[in-house]
Amino acid sequence: GNTRVEEACEMYTRAANMFKIAKNWSAAGNAFCQAAKLHMQLQSKHDSATSFVDAGNAYKKADPQEAINCLNAAIDIYTDMGRFTIAAKHHITIAEIYEAELVDIEKAIAHYEQAADYYKGEESNRQVVGTTNKCLLKVAAYAAQLEQYQKAIEIYEQVGTNTMDNPLLKYSAKEYFFKAALCHFIVDELNAKLALEKYEEMFPAFTDSRECKLLKKLLEAHEEQNSEAYTEAVKEFDSISRLDQWLTTMLLRIKKTIQGEGDGDLK
Repeated sequence: GNTRVEEACEMYTRAANMFKIAKNWSAAGNAFCQAAKLHMQLQSKHDSATSFVDAGNAYKKADPQEAINCLNAAIDIYTDMGRFTIAAKHHITIAEIYEAELVDIEKAIAHYEQAADYYKGEESNRQVVGTTNKCLLKVAAYAAQLEQYQKAIEIYEQVGTNTMDNPLLKYSAKEYFFKAALCHFIVDELNAKLALEKYEEMFPAFTDSRECKLLKKLLEAHEEQNSEAYTEAVKEFDSISRLDQWLTTMLLRIKKTIQGEGDGDLK
Protein backbone atom coordinates (compact mmCIF):
# COMPACT_ATOMS: atom_id res chain seq x y z
CA GLY A 1 0.00 0.00 0.00
CA ASN A 2 0.81 3.65 -0.03
CA THR A 3 2.26 3.59 3.50
CA ARG A 4 4.93 1.10 2.41
CA VAL A 5 5.76 3.22 -0.65
CA GLU A 6 6.05 6.35 1.55
CA GLU A 7 8.40 4.52 3.91
CA ALA A 8 10.54 3.33 0.99
CA CYS A 9 10.61 6.89 -0.31
CA GLU A 10 11.88 8.23 3.01
CA MET A 11 14.52 5.50 3.19
CA TYR A 12 15.83 6.28 -0.29
CA THR A 13 16.02 9.99 0.58
CA ARG A 14 17.86 9.27 3.86
CA ALA A 15 20.25 6.95 2.03
CA ALA A 16 20.82 9.61 -0.66
CA ASN A 17 21.74 12.20 1.97
CA MET A 18 24.13 9.78 3.66
CA PHE A 19 25.79 9.05 0.30
CA LYS A 20 26.10 12.81 -0.18
CA ILE A 21 27.89 13.15 3.17
CA ALA A 22 30.22 10.34 2.07
CA LYS A 23 30.72 12.17 -1.27
CA ASN A 24 29.54 9.08 -3.13
CA TRP A 25 27.79 11.17 -5.78
CA SER A 26 26.63 8.43 -8.15
CA ALA A 27 25.02 6.43 -5.36
CA ALA A 28 23.39 9.61 -4.01
CA GLY A 29 22.05 10.45 -7.48
CA ASN A 30 20.70 6.95 -7.92
CA ALA A 31 18.94 6.97 -4.51
CA PHE A 32 17.35 10.38 -5.18
CA CYS A 33 16.18 9.03 -8.55
CA GLN A 34 14.50 6.05 -6.90
CA ALA A 35 12.80 8.41 -4.43
CA ALA A 36 11.61 10.59 -7.34
CA LYS A 37 10.01 7.58 -9.06
CA LEU A 38 8.21 6.54 -5.85
CA HIS A 39 6.95 10.10 -5.30
CA MET A 40 5.50 9.91 -8.80
CA GLN A 41 3.80 6.64 -7.90
CA LEU A 42 2.22 8.48 -4.95
CA GLN A 43 0.98 11.20 -7.36
CA SER A 44 3.22 13.70 -5.57
CA LYS A 45 4.49 15.63 -8.58
CA HIS A 46 6.20 18.45 -6.73
CA ASP A 47 8.19 16.11 -4.47
CA SER A 48 9.10 13.97 -7.45
CA ALA A 49 10.47 16.98 -9.36
CA THR A 50 12.43 18.11 -6.27
CA SER A 51 14.01 14.66 -5.93
CA PHE A 52 14.94 14.60 -9.63
CA VAL A 53 16.65 18.00 -9.18
CA ASP A 54 18.50 16.66 -6.09
CA ALA A 55 19.54 13.64 -8.16
CA GLY A 56 20.74 15.93 -10.96
CA ASN A 57 22.79 18.04 -8.56
CA ALA A 58 24.45 14.92 -7.10
CA TYR A 59 25.16 13.38 -10.52
CA LYS A 60 26.64 16.71 -11.71
CA LYS A 61 29.74 15.85 -9.69
CA ALA A 62 30.13 12.36 -11.18
CA ASP A 63 28.14 11.75 -14.35
CA PRO A 64 27.15 14.87 -16.37
CA GLN A 65 24.94 12.95 -18.82
CA GLU A 66 22.97 11.31 -16.01
CA ALA A 67 22.61 14.74 -14.36
CA ILE A 68 21.06 16.06 -17.58
CA ASN A 69 18.64 13.09 -17.73
CA CYS A 70 17.44 13.78 -14.17
CA LEU A 71 17.09 17.52 -14.72
CA ASN A 72 15.14 16.86 -17.93
CA ALA A 73 12.79 14.59 -15.95
CA ALA A 74 12.27 17.44 -13.45
CA ILE A 75 11.67 19.93 -16.29
CA ASP A 76 8.97 17.65 -17.75
CA ILE A 77 7.13 17.66 -14.43
CA TYR A 78 7.47 21.42 -13.91
CA THR A 79 6.25 22.29 -17.41
CA ASP A 80 3.34 19.88 -16.92
CA MET A 81 2.47 21.83 -13.75
CA GLY A 82 2.81 25.17 -15.58
CA ARG A 83 5.89 26.13 -13.51
CA PHE A 84 7.83 27.62 -16.42
CA THR A 85 10.17 29.92 -14.47
CA ILE A 86 11.56 27.04 -12.46
CA ALA A 87 11.79 24.86 -15.60
CA ALA A 88 13.78 27.67 -17.26
CA LYS A 89 16.22 27.73 -14.35
CA HIS A 90 16.96 24.02 -14.83
CA HIS A 91 17.36 24.50 -18.60
CA ILE A 92 20.14 26.97 -17.76
CA THR A 93 21.82 24.39 -15.51
CA ILE A 94 21.69 21.83 -18.35
CA ALA A 95 23.09 24.41 -20.80
CA GLU A 96 25.98 25.05 -18.37
CA ILE A 97 26.73 21.31 -18.14
CA TYR A 98 26.81 21.08 -21.95
CA GLU A 99 29.12 24.13 -22.02
CA ALA A 100 31.59 23.16 -19.33
CA GLU A 101 31.51 19.37 -19.05
CA LEU A 102 30.33 17.87 -22.34
CA VAL A 103 31.42 20.71 -24.65
CA ASP A 104 28.39 20.37 -26.91
CA ILE A 105 27.75 23.97 -27.91
CA GLU A 106 24.76 23.22 -30.19
CA LYS A 107 22.92 21.58 -27.26
CA ALA A 108 23.95 24.36 -24.88
CA ILE A 109 22.45 26.89 -27.32
CA ALA A 110 19.18 24.92 -27.52
CA HIS A 111 18.77 24.90 -23.73
CA TYR A 112 19.64 28.60 -23.35
CA GLU A 113 17.05 29.38 -26.05
CA GLN A 114 14.42 27.27 -24.31
CA ALA A 115 15.13 29.00 -20.99
CA ALA A 116 14.83 32.44 -22.62
CA ASP A 117 11.52 31.40 -24.22
CA TYR A 118 10.07 30.28 -20.90
CA TYR A 119 11.24 33.44 -19.13
CA LYS A 120 9.73 35.63 -21.83
CA GLY A 121 6.34 34.05 -21.23
CA GLU A 122 6.42 34.87 -17.52
CA GLU A 123 5.88 38.10 -15.60
CA SER A 124 8.51 40.63 -16.64
CA ASN A 125 10.20 41.86 -13.51
CA ARG A 126 13.74 43.21 -13.58
CA GLN A 127 15.33 39.95 -12.49
CA VAL A 128 13.53 37.92 -15.16
CA VAL A 129 14.49 40.41 -17.89
CA GLY A 130 18.11 40.26 -16.75
CA THR A 131 18.17 36.46 -16.82
CA THR A 132 16.43 36.33 -20.21
CA ASN A 133 19.04 38.70 -21.64
CA LYS A 134 21.86 36.61 -20.15
CA CYS A 135 20.52 33.49 -21.88
CA LEU A 136 20.04 35.29 -25.19
CA LEU A 137 23.53 36.80 -25.08
CA LYS A 138 25.02 33.34 -24.54
CA VAL A 139 23.12 32.14 -27.62
CA ALA A 140 24.33 35.14 -29.66
CA ALA A 141 27.97 34.69 -28.67
CA TYR A 142 27.95 31.00 -29.56
CA ALA A 143 25.98 31.57 -32.77
CA ALA A 144 28.63 34.05 -33.95
CA GLN A 145 31.41 31.60 -33.08
CA LEU A 146 29.61 29.00 -35.19
CA GLU A 147 29.36 31.56 -38.02
CA GLN A 148 25.57 31.90 -37.67
CA TYR A 149 25.96 35.67 -37.94
CA GLN A 150 22.38 36.55 -38.82
CA LYS A 151 21.09 34.86 -35.69
CA ALA A 152 23.71 36.63 -33.56
CA ILE A 153 22.92 40.03 -35.11
CA GLU A 154 19.18 39.67 -34.44
CA ILE A 155 19.77 38.86 -30.78
CA TYR A 156 22.37 41.60 -30.18
CA GLU A 157 20.08 44.17 -31.82
CA GLN A 158 17.07 42.95 -29.86
CA VAL A 159 18.88 43.04 -26.49
CA GLY A 160 20.52 46.37 -27.37
CA THR A 161 17.15 47.91 -28.21
CA ASN A 162 15.58 46.49 -25.03
CA THR A 163 18.33 47.88 -22.81
CA MET A 164 19.04 51.30 -24.37
CA ASP A 165 15.97 52.92 -22.74
CA ASN A 166 16.63 51.39 -19.34
CA PRO A 167 18.60 53.79 -17.10
CA LEU A 168 20.25 50.87 -15.28
CA LEU A 169 21.19 48.87 -18.36
CA LYS A 170 21.75 51.39 -21.11
CA TYR A 171 25.54 51.51 -20.61
CA SER A 172 25.61 47.88 -21.86
CA ALA A 173 23.63 48.70 -25.02
CA LYS A 174 26.73 50.11 -26.76
CA GLU A 175 28.47 46.75 -26.27
CA TYR A 176 25.58 44.86 -27.90
CA PHE A 177 25.40 47.24 -30.88
CA PHE A 178 29.19 46.98 -31.22
CA LYS A 179 28.99 43.18 -31.33
CA ALA A 180 26.10 43.26 -33.83
CA ALA A 181 28.12 45.60 -36.08
CA LEU A 182 31.16 43.28 -35.92
CA CYS A 183 28.98 40.35 -37.03
CA HIS A 184 27.70 42.49 -39.93
CA PHE A 185 31.28 43.46 -40.77
CA ILE A 186 32.45 39.84 -41.08
CA VAL A 187 29.70 39.20 -43.62
CA ASP A 188 29.81 42.46 -45.55
CA GLU A 189 31.50 45.84 -45.11
CA LEU A 190 28.59 47.83 -46.54
CA ASN A 191 26.13 46.12 -44.19
CA ALA A 192 28.33 47.12 -41.28
CA LYS A 193 28.32 50.75 -42.42
CA LEU A 194 24.55 50.84 -42.73
CA ALA A 195 24.09 49.09 -39.39
CA LEU A 196 26.42 51.58 -37.71
CA GLU A 197 24.38 54.52 -39.06
CA LYS A 198 21.19 52.84 -37.84
CA TYR A 199 22.59 52.25 -34.31
CA GLU A 200 23.81 55.87 -34.02
CA GLU A 201 20.39 57.11 -35.03
CA MET A 202 18.56 54.81 -32.61
CA PHE A 203 20.96 55.34 -29.73
CA PRO A 204 22.77 58.71 -30.02
CA ALA A 205 24.96 57.93 -26.98
CA PHE A 206 26.61 55.25 -29.11
CA THR A 207 28.32 57.88 -31.30
CA ASP A 208 30.63 59.05 -28.49
CA SER A 209 31.54 55.55 -27.36
CA ARG A 210 35.01 54.13 -27.90
CA GLU A 211 33.36 51.12 -29.57
CA CYS A 212 31.73 53.29 -32.24
CA LYS A 213 34.97 55.19 -32.87
CA LEU A 214 36.86 51.91 -33.24
CA LEU A 215 34.31 50.62 -35.76
CA LYS A 216 34.72 53.75 -37.88
CA LYS A 217 38.51 53.37 -37.87
CA LEU A 218 38.24 49.68 -38.78
CA LEU A 219 35.81 50.41 -41.62
CA GLU A 220 38.16 53.04 -42.98
CA ALA A 221 41.19 50.72 -42.74
CA HIS A 222 39.22 47.92 -44.38
CA GLU A 223 38.09 50.17 -47.21
CA GLU A 224 41.70 51.15 -47.86
CA GLN A 225 42.76 47.49 -47.43
CA ASN A 226 45.28 48.78 -44.88
CA SER A 227 45.99 45.99 -42.40
CA GLU A 228 48.54 48.09 -40.43
CA ALA A 229 45.98 50.81 -39.73
CA TYR A 230 43.49 48.09 -38.78
CA THR A 231 45.91 46.49 -36.30
CA GLU A 232 46.89 49.88 -34.88
CA ALA A 233 43.25 50.81 -34.17
CA VAL A 234 42.64 47.47 -32.43
CA LYS A 235 45.84 47.83 -30.36
CA GLU A 236 44.90 51.32 -29.23
CA PHE A 237 41.45 50.12 -28.15
CA ASP A 238 42.92 47.08 -26.37
CA SER A 239 45.36 49.22 -24.38
CA ILE A 240 42.40 50.88 -22.61
CA SER A 241 39.75 48.12 -22.57
CA ARG A 242 41.15 44.61 -22.81
CA LEU A 243 39.68 42.58 -25.65
CA ASP A 244 38.16 39.28 -24.58
CA GLN A 245 38.51 36.03 -26.50
CA TRP A 246 35.23 36.51 -28.41
CA LEU A 247 36.07 40.03 -29.63
CA THR A 248 39.60 38.95 -30.58
CA THR A 249 38.18 36.08 -32.65
CA MET A 250 35.70 38.34 -34.47
CA LEU A 251 38.25 41.09 -35.13
CA LEU A 252 40.66 38.50 -36.55
CA ARG A 253 37.97 37.13 -38.86
CA ILE A 254 37.40 40.64 -40.23
CA LYS A 255 41.14 41.26 -40.59
CA LYS A 256 41.48 38.10 -42.68
CA THR A 257 39.14 39.65 -45.26
CA ILE A 258 41.73 42.37 -45.95
CA GLN A 259 43.62 41.33 -49.09
CA GLY A 260 46.94 39.69 -48.51
CA GLU A 261 46.09 38.85 -44.91
CA GLY A 262 46.49 35.09 -44.57
CA ASP A 263 46.58 33.99 -40.97
CA GLY A 264 47.51 37.41 -39.68
CA ASP A 265 47.13 38.10 -35.99
CA LEU A 266 46.17 41.31 -34.20
CA LYS A 267 49.61 42.07 -32.80
